[in-house]
Amino acid sequence: MGTQPDHGEESYQGFGRLKGKKALITGGDSGIGRAIALAFAREGADVLISYLDEDEDAEQSAQLVRDAGRKAVTVGGSIEEVAHCQALVDRTVQEFGAIDILVNNAAFQMSHDSIEELTPEEWDKTFRTNISAMFYLSRAALAQMKEGGIILNTTSVQAYKPTPSLLAYASTKGAIVTFTKALAQLAIKQGIRVNAVAPGPVWTPLIPATMPEDKVKEFGKTNPMERPAQPAELAPMYVFLASNDARFINGGIFDVTGGLMLP
Repeated sequence: MGTQPDHGEESYQGFGRLKGKKALITGGDSGIGRAIALAFAREGADVLISYLDEDEDAEQSAQLVRDAGRKAVTVGGSIEEVAHCQALVDRTVQEFGAIDILVNNAAFQMSHDSIEELTPEEWDKTFRTNISAMFYLSRAALAQMKEGGIILNTTSVQAYKPTPSLLAYASTKGAIVTFTKALAQLAIKQGIRVNAVAPGPVWTPLIPATMPEDKVKEFGKTNPMERPAQPAELAPMYVFLASNDARFINGGIFDVTGGLMLP
């Protein structure tokens, strides 16, 4: 990336709002996930970072957690697999003694100009990664969480204002909105809250890796702030929703879009 994302390395200051909490964050190796891991650690949480195969990136995220004085564990592998999702939750409990917060953040996207370019295999992979894994992980976590537990899901402005070239990705993000609202009503019976964050354009490695160069240059310029968000600008919302300050908030979808109005 020509311009590196800001994860809050120099700016985020914690206030102990997640002191002693144990968190599992998927996609924690970069982008929004790394910013969440950093913020959670500076708020007092230990963090297990789930990632696919970017070992070096995951270790950099883990080091940020350790620099904050908290414990970090990295676990690679595909969340498309039910067994791996179960193993992530089990490992979190094994390492930390509990799982208090699950952040379903990992996602897969590719850009296509026509539906003919989008193969059935890629469609299935997008859904397995973005929404099926969310079910696998939430189901496993709910079996281990105690009252007061938190599940946070990352959806997107794409759920409400889909870009045609992101047909598969946008469809999964719409599904995440519905999943969050339904799961919240089930989980609250155990005293566990479920909410989602809907970012607008965010400058992460996913953008130059999956979009044409001309679209990368204009990325994020259509919102009222005329720029994409930095991951550090998303993390405080996750901290708030994971903290006791949000104890009466459940089933909500919270937009962080730079002023782009959602329905």
